[in-house]
Amino acid sequence: MRQMVLRFHGRALVFVCIVATAVLSPYTSMHPAARAVEKMKAEDVLARHLESIGPAEERASAHSRVVVGSSRMTFNARGSGGTIDGRMILGSISSKILFATSLPSSDYPGDKFGYDGKKFTVGYLKPGKRSTLESFMLIHDVIFKEGLIGGTLSSAWPLLNLSERKAKLEYAGTEKIGTQLAHKLRYSPDKGSDLEVTLYFDTETFRHLRTQYDRVVGARLSAGGIDNQTSQRATRYKLTEDFSDYKQEGKLNLPHNYKVELFIDTSSGTSTHKWEMNFTDFTFNQDIDEKGFNVEDN
Repeated sequence: MRQMVLRFHGRALVFVCIVATAVLSPYTSMHPAARAVEKMKAEDVLARHLESIGPAEERASAHSRVVVGSSRMTFNARGSGGTIDGRMILGSISSKILFATSLPSSDYPGDKFGYDGKKFTVGYLKPGKRSTLESFMLIHDVIFKEGLIGGTLSSAWPLLNLSERKAKLEYAGTEKIGTQLAHKLRYSPDKGSDLEVTLYFDTETFRHLRTQYDRVVGARLSAGGIDNQTSQRATRYKLTEDFSDYKQEGKLNLPHNYKVELFIDTSSGTSTHKWEMNFTDFTFNQDIDEKGFNVEDN
């Protein structure tokens, strides 16, 4: 009887080991892969990202791009808000960029930005009055001068020629963007910036998912001195660009849905401004009047 019990326990132990191995093997096999994802080098992510756009010769040959589509602007600030539908154009030649929205509103006719390779210019909603986005970009012109705006939609995208930009990339681990796990790269311009710039890339396709810009401006002493400082706090800015719905255009794989969100948090309240663009028309290597990149002249 004792031998039968021992044989039973022996078989039970073997069975438990087999079941445990079968249940745990998917996790143990995934574990090294998960570690490998977290240990990727910035240059490896960069190389895979460039491959995701298209062949090297095709990336190099698309020196100019014009992308046109619909836009929807939504704002919410201090209890007021609204939505306006319109059109949007993103044009680029090498490092030159034009970004403009057109809205059927006399109060908000649209935003205009241009970088002609030397000078960054910003439009006005009305004479002497700029939108919140225009005011933000005017202060943080590095977004245009570095070619970051618009991601891979633009020929000025700095990762297409990082050595020429002399910018630095630093791997910063992984993070989820919605349901997608993404590699994070810190982008540091050669001449520095007040903004912290983080680029996100899908861990499977290496497509560009997001660019995020963060800045915190410390609270300042008021004219009344320390006693009046209790209500003061830091001002926080966060601008995000999200890219999705990638499709083939020409021989390049480019996003067709583009979202921009500007969040501002101050001691007097918060405001959120959103733009969503869906692009339907892509044109490559077309002649563009370079005067159009200076929006002060338009």
